[in-house]
Amino acid sequence: MTPSGDDNSTATPDPTAPSAEDVAKATREAQVAAAHAEAAAEHAEKSADEAEESANQAEESADEADDSADHATEKANEIDDLADELLIEERHPDEGMGRPGPPIQRSNPFVFGFFAALGVLVAWGLWNALGHAKSVLILLVVSMFIAVGLNPLVEWFMRRGLKRGLSVGVVFLIMILAVAGVGFAIVPVVTDQIDGLIKNAPQWLDLLQKSKTLDELDNKYHFIQKAQEYIQDPALAQKAFGGILGVGKVVAGALFNTFTILILTLYFLASLPSVKRAAYSLVPRTRRNRVSILGDEVLTRVGGYVSGQFTVALCAGVFMFIFLEIVGLREYAVALAIVVMFTAFIPMVGGLIGVVVVSLIGFTDSLWVGLACLIYGIVYQQIENYVVAPRIMRRAVDIPGAVTVIAALLGGALLGVVGALLAIPSAAAILLIIREVWVRKADAS
Repeated sequence: MTPSGDDNSTATPDPTAPSAEDVAKATREAQVAAAHAEAAAEHAEKSADEAEESANQAEESADEADDSADHATEKANEIDDLADELLIEERHPDEGMGRPGPPIQRSNPFVFGFFAALGVLVAWGLWNALGHAKSVLILLVVSMFIAVGLNPLVEWFMRRGLKRGLSVGVVFLIMILAVAGVGFAIVPVVTDQIDGLIKNAPQWLDLLQKSKTLDELDNKYHFIQKAQEYIQDPALAQKAFGGILGVGKVVAGALFNTFTILILTLYFLASLPSVKRAAYSLVPRTRRNRVSILGDEVLTRVGGYVSGQFTVALCAGVFMFIFLEIVGLREYAVALAIVVMFTAFIPMVGGLIGVVVVSLIGFTDSLWVGLACLIYGIVYQQIENYVVAPRIMRRAVDIPGAVTVIAALLGGALLGVVGALLAIPSAAAILLIIREVWVRKADAS
């Protein structure tokens, strides 16, 4: 018999016993935990070293603070001793430099009067500064006006393929040639007239001496004797020399102003786009687009006024040249036509000035030529004022005739000829702003 327990059946494994994989995994976790523990120990050791260093630094800072406190105490003792010596009253350390008083009441009459007087002084100083700089400001305004007027011509060359710098150079060269041509045309006429006056002076004196009316007036008022005494006066030479110097100063000043205007015009004409961008950038972004549109339209109207006025002046000069050729003043035709063309730029009185100049030259030739020039000038002025100028200016500036007259009168009263030149385009710009801003707001309200 086989004893119990010695049978060949296989023993069942214990399910609760750990497997080899679990043992390996536990070993790895134990190793990782040991590594973390070691790293934590090293970090703790470093933190302990840093804490020890911080404690040492804090101890050093405490020592320095103690030294500073001791030094401050010594200084305070020295100040107290000095205060005792100077009999200064002791002051509580919490008060510092003292407690601030109540704010100044602006309703105080003294304060209001002080600031009002200060504002008046500043305004008076600015007004005086503007008065001293008036001539310079006029040159700047005139140069800017000419640059804006020449800008359409520059843009015309740019549309033909030229760059702006080259276009500005071409326009500036044309302007210089025009100024030089005017000078070469007018100077010979003035020289001839002065020579003729000097040559005819003896004949005129003989005619005056033979005049019975002049003898009667001389017997009554003795003006010939007074004239002789004036001529023989020793101070006459000094006065004449001073007058020559004065004329020289005027001529030199005119040449300097002309040169300055040319240079400033060139600068403004070359930098006009950048100047516009800089001016528009000062406007808030929400209104910048509208302001730029209005500004460009104003500049366009100013340029249109200059081009329109140039067309009117050119017509006046061409017709005057044809008339002088017919009348017989051929040697003065070109110069007088240029004079008439330049005087036509002056609103209101420019045409009259040109007619007077041409008539005086005509009277030096003969009485009938002078009368013919005078009649022609009067007739042409009516045609220009009622036919030529309105049709040209209506397209350029779109401004009523009454506003043109009022603007020219006000501009002439304020700044003379320069004011009269700038008045009409300024009025056109103001009317544009009123129509686009003020009238629109009034319609919307």
